[in-house]
Amino acid sequence: MSFATILDRLPAQSPLVRRFAALLAPVDDVRFEEMAQKARALTRQNFGRTMRMFAPLYLSNECINNCRYCGFSRDNAILRVTLTVEEVVEEARHLAAQGFRQVLLVAGEHPKFVNGGYLSDCLRALRPHFSSISLELGPMETAEYEPLVEAGAEGLVVYQETYDRGVYAEMHTSGPKRDFNWRLDCPERAYAAGFRRIGVGALFGLAAWRTEALALAAHVEYLLKRCWRSDLTVSLPRLRPAAGEFVPPFSLGDRALGQMICAFRICFPRVGIVLSTREPAPLRDALASLGVTIMSSGSHTEPGGYTGQGRAAVHRTIRGRIMPPDESVDSIATGQFEISDDRSPGEVASVLRSRGFEPVWKDWEQALVTR
Repeated sequence: MSFATILDRLPAQSPLVRRFAALLAPVDDVRFEEMAQKARALTRQNFGRTMRMFAPLYLSNECINNCRYCGFSRDNAILRVTLTVEEVVEEARHLAAQGFRQVLLVAGEHPKFVNGGYLSDCLRALRPHFSSISLELGPMETAEYEPLVEAGAEGLVVYQETYDRGVYAEMHTSGPKRDFNWRLDCPERAYAAGFRRIGVGALFGLAAWRTEALALAAHVEYLLKRCWRSDLTVSLPRLRPAAGEFVPPFSLGDRALGQMICAFRICFPRVGIVLSTREPAPLRDALASLGVTIMSSGSHTEPGGYTGQGRAAVHRTIRGRIMPPDESVDSIATGQFEISDDRSPGEVASVLRSRGFEPVWKDWEQALVTR
């Protein structure tokens, strides 16, 4: 049975999802603190005081999809570039020098620029620098994922963005991303291809947060049963300003975000929870103790953002068309969205240590599964 069938039956929920829904109900300060204490205890029991550190590395911001909320949306008139493999390696060396051994390769969906051969070349070039490499790309077939796993990809991240079919159709106006079920089934295709880590999530701000969180929880429960050999992580990102100036129709407050993290930890004690630099520094420091186990730091959301790679090839596009060269353009490419926590990796690690956490830069070695 596909998860699409289960999703369309909500709110006919399992006992676990009903428990999750109860944890999302409005609570007073006393009840919130009880949830926070339980979430902290479960996190320490299952993960200790460790915090996995990673960085995103953007390969390309070319895209054939129109997503109203995304800075990379095809019709946005932005500066775009796809890094060469050599330029990707230069970005990677910068991240490795900062201590990172876990990296997430991110790209817009554009088969002309980001295809299997290019990705495999990037992966093979990066393997000497990182023990763990994950991908966040447009969904593929299992057969397309298999050579990427062979080339060194360990994890795959795919956000459904929103689990509301109507909102999804409204937000994705053209391109292959319009296919809701194709995206929904992507984690299972990735699992069949052999990815060791699978990450899912929703982009909060597109639909009512409690309804969105409930569907995400149901998806996590489903994947824990179907993809049990892989480590599962969940991300709860909130929309940030981006090119196109999209205004989110819904909001998710700081307290509600904290409550949702507690609910996920209580109901899914062994699932990793990711917190990115979308959130402001003081809030990230506070949320770290509620159940978060994975954090990014020092992030850039534009190709070449760490070292200025690709500057010479940056070009402007308007409604998907590449404009003639403009000598006045002397900039790196446009980012996917604005980050909020701009502290360096060292600064974030220092704060984590002061709060009793151990930043973990490497927790896996590919040689463990090398034949």
